[in-house]
Amino acid sequence: MTAAATEDRATRLKRLAMRSMRRGTKEMDILLMRFADARLAVMDDAALDAYEALLSENDQDLYQWVSGQQPAPAVHAPLVAEIARVAAQG
Repeated sequence: MTAAATEDRATRLKRLAMRSMRRGTKEMDILLMRFADARLAVMDDAALDAYEALLSENDQDLYQWVSGQQPAPAVHAPLVAEIARVAAQG
């Protein structure tokens, strides 16, 4: 059983927010924390699952996907596009 299956929603949101701001690079800390602040609270469980899977990816890959330097894998493309939109809003 995964941590997501055994924790309540509030705890999960806090854990994902912490993982968003404690990355390997400052750039991804900023981009993902901005996204987490703007969107995590309104995401359903399936979207949170997708976000959690995305957080398991390498920071260098994530940065290239979000910045448009490389295309994101199809499984992550919609979420990466949403993160890029939030980042562009400043």
